[in-house]
Amino acid sequence: MSGANGGGWKFAFSKRWLGYLAFAIAFAIACGFLSNWQLARSKEAAAANALISQNFDSKPVPLTSELPTLTSYSKGQEWTRVTVTGTYEPDLQLLARNRPFNGNPGFEVLTPLRTADGSLFIVDRGWVPTGNDSDDPDHVPAPPSGTVTVVARLKASEPAIDGRTAVGRQVGTIQLSVVKQKMDTGAVYTGAYGLLDSEKPAPASAPTPTVTEPPTQDEGLHWSYMIQWIIFALIGFFGLGYALRTEYRKLNENDPAEKARAAERDRKRALKRTDSDVEDELLDASSR
Repeated sequence: MSGANGGGWKFAFSKRWLGYLAFAIAFAIACGFLSNWQLARSKEAAAANALISQNFDSKPVPLTSELPTLTSYSKGQEWTRVTVTGTYEPDLQLLARNRPFNGNPGFEVLTPLRTADGSLFIVDRGWVPTGNDSDDPDHVPAPPSGTVTVVARLKASEPAIDGRTAVGRQVGTIQLSVVKQKMDTGAVYTGAYGLLDSEKPAPASAPTPTVTEPPTQDEGLHWSYMIQWIIFALIGFFGLGYALRTEYRKLNENDPAEKARAAERDRKRALKRTDSDVEDELLDASSR
């Protein structure tokens, strides 16, 4: 029923309120996309955790069975343990710079292992700190000499990082195509490299291992964020409805039916008043 002066709900179809509705819908759509994005991130985190659980402590398999070619590698092979026998080539060794460890700056030592077919498999033997008097490390422990059997966990070639460069026997990232160029040899595994797990014979001293335990398996708060974005969308519509109802009551305050509803609301509010509310009102009145 239309109000005597306010015109009932006609105002809700004005350009202003239709604009508010369009904004609320657009906001809800944006919240929906963000909620779906958080769901996708949650699934990615769960998949990464499952991969760690499956591969990190897996039984070592021959390198050639996991990487049949020099460029072979798939995301599902990350952390898989492989075993390979060969001879380290310390003359071709490189240092990956800007590799902090436990809050300290340093390098990761990349030593190629020459396999039976002559190919080079890059082994990240661990971390060494920067020098006391220069950027270069003071000492890099030598790899074992002669034939060595290595167990390593597969890691993908890293991407290039803008502005991160290196000269000499250093690289800015473990980007295996760049590592191959630095080593100036054609037969290098460029799909993946290995994080050292163990080697036989063991050297007298070695770089500090960078990974000894599985990475923290945390799916984060993506589910909570997903639900929050849905709640935000609902709050947007709730706010629109509340504002719409408030304006309706103001525009139709002289309508007899709306007056009756207002009186009923006042009556219900009065019934909900507690003794504390009454005492507060009396105190406020006496202080004036």
